[in-house]
Amino acid sequence: MTAPLAIRLHAADNVVVARMDILPGTDVEPGVAAIQRVPPGHKILTAPVAKGAPIRKYNQIIGFATEDLPPGTHVHTHNCVMGDFERDYAFCADAHPTDYVPEAERAMFQGIVRADGRVATRNYIGIVTTVNCSAATSRMIANKVTPLLDAFPNIDGVVPLTHGTGCGMASAGLEMDVLRRTLAGYARHPNMAAVVVLGLGCEANQVAGLMNAEKLNTGPMMIPMTIQDEGGVSRTVMRATGFIKELLPEANAVKRQAVPASHLTLALQCGGSDGYSGISANPALGAAVDLLVRHGGAAVLSETPEIYGAEHLLTRRAVNREVGEKIVERIRWWEDHCARTGGEMNNNPSPGNKAGGLTTILEKSLGAVAKGGTTNLVEVYKYAEPITARGFVYMDTPGYDPVAATGQVAGGANVLCFTTGRGSVFGCKPTPSIKLATNSALYRRMTDDMDINCGTVVDGEESIQQAGQRIFDLILRVASGEKTRSEALGIGDDEFEPWKIGATM
Repeated sequence: MTAPLAIRLHAADNVVVARMDILPGTDVEPGVAAIQRVPPGHKILTAPVAKGAPIRKYNQIIGFATEDLPPGTHVHTHNCVMGDFERDYAFCADAHPTDYVPEAERAMFQGIVRADGRVATRNYIGIVTTVNCSAATSRMIANKVTPLLDAFPNIDGVVPLTHGTGCGMASAGLEMDVLRRTLAGYARHPNMAAVVVLGLGCEANQVAGLMNAEKLNTGPMMIPMTIQDEGGVSRTVMRATGFIKELLPEANAVKRQAVPASHLTLALQCGGSDGYSGISANPALGAAVDLLVRHGGAAVLSETPEIYGAEHLLTRRAVNREVGEKIVERIRWWEDHCARTGGEMNNNPSPGNKAGGLTTILEKSLGAVAKGGTTNLVEVYKYAEPITARGFVYMDTPGYDPVAATGQVAGGANVLCFTTGRGSVFGCKPTPSIKLATNSALYRRMTDDMDINCGTVVDGEESIQQAGQRIFDLILRVASGEKTRSEALGIGDDEFEPWKIGATM
């Protein structure tokens, strides 16, 4: 059976989504013909809409018509804009008991169990820099150590975690707290076998201050150093390389063993989204999240500016009103933050998103929220806070993918799934990044970068649930050591990007 030319997502919608390039005069639904050419992933109006009336997709408002629009119109940024409207938060209205899989029947993966019981999916040596001034030195140390790893096959690599801050900022307060929480999250991440914490020596974010504030204990697998105290770059590189060389045998002495999927914390990301993201890859990932939650694991959604306009779908799923109110509080914080800094919550979609068919942040957010599946929202975390709850949770982060993912990994995410319609090539050491293509054309064009093709849903070859099962199965294999495409390409050293909240002074 031939798939229809357009996709209707809900009976109450007044737009459908083009499955392919649609020419003028082509029937997209009975009695509705396209007036203009409509690119793949873009929207076509199926009923007349008056100026100022809402455009609906997913049975939700995604924008408002700027003029009277007849059926068959190509709906996009030229005739559909943002507008204010009341959203019913209906706290807990959609919460329901979770259908957990019995413990004896839960999925397993081959994980690395640390001495304290934490479970890793990878085994890295980390160099955590307190300030940009120690970034180059950390890379020099990594370059010295990497050739030694040929003799230690159970170590996945050395990750120099460099960033652009750590000084030119207040020595105390919100921004310093967030930076230290982020660095500590990586330092104690289960995927790190050992860590060197490296500073310059005179920066605002002092090594000793970081260690004390975050209760990081010096030991054979946690080594603090400053370049000034060591006598310069060359001596620092030599001494750090010596320290790491001594601990390599212990770091290598790991074996994978069968552990339940409840030890997985899955970060959910999307970037380079298109008009198909909310139709294929995002809901398919949501189906995988539902499976992971039923098997006792955790999944964390983030990017607060990119759930804006869809937050009411999360408050309705909150396990209690307190959790729901946390989402609303974070939205209000962002609105105030934008007002104070001259920003705008509707700074999305990006040019690439728009080319792919996304018109407003409302539309993008509704599709993005689909990554979170359908189970209860059990907790809301601030940026880089440790994720301790099991189930579907939320973390407040910016919408910029590297910053958002950095917060999730700092919180303990040991696997990451990243949906993309335009073609993101994101890697995320020390956490493996699985790339999900929203459409088959992208998958064919960038097959070396994509791990799964969810375009099969758009093509009518597979259901959302079937694609979700494929994603879940791949998550288990990757957690067991199977390399992702980004890992095979060596991507992931440069994507560490802590959130810079305040001004650089």
